[in-house]
Amino acid sequence: MATLLLIAIYLAFISLGLPDSLLGSAWPVMQPEFEQSLETAGYIFMAIASGTIVSSLASGWLYRRLGTGNVTFASVILTAAALLGYSYSSSLVWLILFAVPLGLGAGAIDSVLNNYVALHYKAHHMSWLHCFWGVGASTGPIIMSHYITGQGSWRAGYFTISILQFSLAFVLLLVLPLWSKVSKISESKAEASYHIEPAEPISGKTRPLSIKGVKFALVSFFFYCGAESTVGLWGSSFLVQSKGISAAGAAQWISLYYAGITIGRLITGFITLKISSKMLIRTGQIIALMGAVILILPLPAFISLPGLILAGLGLAPIFPCMIHETPIRFGKHHSQSIIGFQMAAAYTGTTFLPPLLGILASHTSIGIFPFLAAVYMMAMLFTSEKINKIIKIRVEQNIAG
Repeated sequence: MATLLLIAIYLAFISLGLPDSLLGSAWPVMQPEFEQSLETAGYIFMAIASGTIVSSLASGWLYRRLGTGNVTFASVILTAAALLGYSYSSSLVWLILFAVPLGLGAGAIDSVLNNYVALHYKAHHMSWLHCFWGVGASTGPIIMSHYITGQGSWRAGYFTISILQFSLAFVLLLVLPLWSKVSKISESKAEASYHIEPAEPISGKTRPLSIKGVKFALVSFFFYCGAESTVGLWGSSFLVQSKGISAAGAAQWISLYYAGITIGRLITGFITLKISSKMLIRTGQIIALMGAVILILPLPAFISLPGLILAGLGLAPIFPCMIHETPIRFGKHHSQSIIGFQMAAAYTGTTFLPPLLGILASHTSIGIFPFLAAVYMMAMLFTSEKINKIIKIRVEQNIAG
């Protein structure tokens, strides 16, 4: 039963990733059809992310009342219905309206499953969980590119992803009883059980946001998701307008960017058995920054394009490792609340940072894309290192005391 449940969790993260990369891949075709400016995609993205922020903050409340299984199933249904609505949307107003349930479903499932795996499974399972998100995120542009190339229709792409989402929801419905059964299994018999202790004792009465390092963690998540989503949303437009690549070709390259994240997380799952999460986070941030620098350099397309893949590979270990470190850094008692806050911060970055680039690009050019992506990555690296310093001081004080 525990194995079947883990498979269901992986499937749920595939469904979480499927819609995430669709808008960026389809926008070069959607933009002229709806007669909208370049930055309009940023506003739609803001609407999606706003829903994720609300449901992330409410994840603790939803978990206590519905349980992880019910929240997961309902979230997939919500996103499937929203994607179906997208495929029939006739105006920008409908795109924005359907963006809200799409975001609500994504935020809820993201928070509850991340906390569940952080508490009950080892680090390699967390990396593989987000690897399956990458499977969904990299599959989305492939499907969209197929329909754009073959039929010139982005609507068919959204419709197909919606059907896939409904199919995954049916699978989750079948395994719904497993959540309550597996929860009754003794932790001593579960593969995932392991001892979690923060670097220092943290009282259950302590407010999560008052714990040292939590605020830097929120800022780090803010810039991580800002960087990841900025590349995913605007990378295709950058390739089309600055590098002269076709819309279908650009969608395929964005798919490779997400594939880099996916493959990187698959590999990270094995590396975590030998290397600490802290080292993986730091190394990934440096590699992602190198990818952005390659895109900045005035190189031919065939040389600069691999910078997207390098950025994806670098970003791969950061998010799952930071999530898995949460109960270790800040204590098991506060993990659900803090992970909910982190998800909200992450999606706040998704809400504001990609649209910021769109606004700036509309007044300058899309050529600023790699520069701003590099700035986001440097900010993420800085705040992450601040957390490491705080945790190091805490451990030293704990040993001295």
